[in-house]
Amino acid sequence: MRIRHRIVPLAAALALTGGLAATEAAPALAAHPAPGKAATAAAGGTYLYFNKNWSNPSKSKLYLMKSIPNAKDQVLAKYRAGSGNGGRNGTNECASMQGWLPTGTYRVLNHTKRHNGGRSGINGYAIQVQDKVCKNHRTKRTELFVHSEMNVNGTQGPRKPGQDSPYRWDGVRDYYSLGCIKLTPTDIKKLFAKAARSGWPTRLKVVN
Repeated sequence: MRIRHRIVPLAAALALTGGLAATEAAPALAAHPAPGKAATAAAGGTYLYFNKNWSNPSKSKLYLMKSIPNAKDQVLAKYRAGSGNGGRNGTNECASMQGWLPTGTYRVLNHTKRHNGGRSGINGYAIQVQDKVCKNHRTKRTELFVHSEMNVNGTQGPRKPGQDSPYRWDGVRDYYSLGCIKLTPTDIKKLFAKAARSGWPTRLKVVN
């Protein structure tokens, strides 16, 4: 997935930042994993959990979770996050380069603070997850990341008056994407720091 141009304007909204206390109860679905999933989560120690917001995809939530065998999983941190381009196909998981991530479980492939996506690509802090075939069992969504908008070295790009800068967080409209999960630069840096202390997640769970 490459960085996109904005398609639909978004009403101003307050960004939700920062982590939650480790004792906060996990989201309902994460607290009660489906049969066969609990052992996988426990083995990984931590995992990412993306909860889609159908009424406003740009106000979805990304959690860093800790698996607790035979008990409710713990929320280590949560962040406002977006996925999809906000247009008519923004909630269609089978709309390549438009819709949000398909529901399901993904392997986390790698993470880096200096991703270099080349011209118009993703730069800086990025977590890559596996490709996923959507619910039509035909369309494969590829180049999927948790990322932000920044330069390769993690700094912010220059302002472009009257234009959107793909390497600078200009506001809430930057939560839109071509399918990846996007966080503010501040929040993705907090997520990296928290994961470094708590153990890097090996899975991403995406739920409706």
